[in-house]
Amino acid sequence: MSTPAAANGGRHRGRLPLTWLYAPGDRPDVVGKALGSGADIVIVDLEDAVAPERKAYALDATVDLLSDAHPVPVHVRIHTPRDIPVLASLPGLGGLRVPKVAHATDIHRISELAPGLPLYPLLENALAVEQAYAIATAHPAVRGLSLGEADLRADLGVRDDSGLDWPRSRIVVAARAAKLPPPVQSVHADIGDLTALAAGCARGRALGFLGRAAIHPRQLPVIERAYLPTPQEVDAARAVVAAAETDRGALALADGRFVDAAVVAGAHRVLALAERVG
Repeated sequence: MSTPAAANGGRHRGRLPLTWLYAPGDRPDVVGKALGSGADIVIVDLEDAVAPERKAYALDATVDLLSDAHPVPVHVRIHTPRDIPVLASLPGLGGLRVPKVAHATDIHRISELAPGLPLYPLLENALAVEQAYAIATAHPAVRGLSLGEADLRADLGVRDDSGLDWPRSRIVVAARAAKLPPPVQSVHADIGDLTALAAGCARGRALGFLGRAAIHPRQLPVIERAYLPTPQEVDAARAVVAAAETDRGALALADGRFVDAAVVAGAHRVLALAERVG
């Protein structure tokens, strides 16, 4: 079976994604604007962003949208597994966002309904966080983890944002242990406070996240800027890569630091991100 995701990508193929923009599935006009926003990936939302009485219309509109491929990868956050058979074979579908995953068995069931499609579980309660590695390794179709922080905050009774730092670190470690890309940060709900968004991105980057989901196009430049490497980081990465081209194993840099293969891999990722700005 050919993978619908293979038809998606266009100008974004091969580029490390940093921005993932949600758009409500019952608003085709908003989805159209999202596709032209510059986001690396557009997520059509059939869940929280759509009122119950508009779920059926949102699904129908999304089927129409995904009847063709788009230059930007398009994922769908499903509302219920019953959405999947309707969506799974559409040529424009690049992946499924699966909400409220709490156990590896949830992934097994979804993968049977969507063979060949990349799956991105959303972990939204304490049990899901405890099961993060099992979920990450449940099936080869799992391509990344994310937290659903609004629901998780309510489940844990967390009143301060720092109370989520441990669950955040937990999924960063689980993703790395499962050889998945670093997780993408959850959305920042206040679209008017770009300063707080930038500060949150800086905190997420320090914890090991790579990129962030957004709910409005004005958030995209802030997220991208926060996650792009600084000139100093690019220079340091170039020095590591240059040293790796001449030596094998543990490397000694000119400044006396020793680096190994993991550091070299990180340096390559920094340089890949730096290519986004030319």
